[in-house]
Amino acid sequence: MQTAARLKALEQKYARLRQQLAQAGYLSRGSVVARPAGRPGSRYQWTTKVRARTVSLTLSAAQYQWLRRAVANQRAVERVLRQMYRTSRQIMRLKWPDAHRRKSLNRKVLRLI
Repeated sequence: MQTAARLKALEQKYARLRQQLAQAGYLSRGSVVARPAGRPGSRYQWTTKVRARTVSLTLSAAQYQWLRRAVANQRAVERVLRQMYRTSRQIMRLKWPDAHRRKSLNRKVLRLI
């Protein structure tokens, strides 16, 4: 019975993670920087990878604000996806116990610890 309760809790957690993922806004990889006024160089800058090359672009204040939210959203989505991967593996282990193997899969192999 404990396994059924644990499975239900994990499935509810997975449903919550799916809802969080559905609420994500615009996404962008890279990082944005706002330099203090009076410093040399561009005030707002976005750096990202394009075809294995690092690219830096100067931004307006409005572009900076938009990209700052998009980069934060991207990082949040990646964090939620990592949790979803882990929860999926936990659900799989509970639903389908190990088949007979010469050497069993332990929790460390599946990155559950």
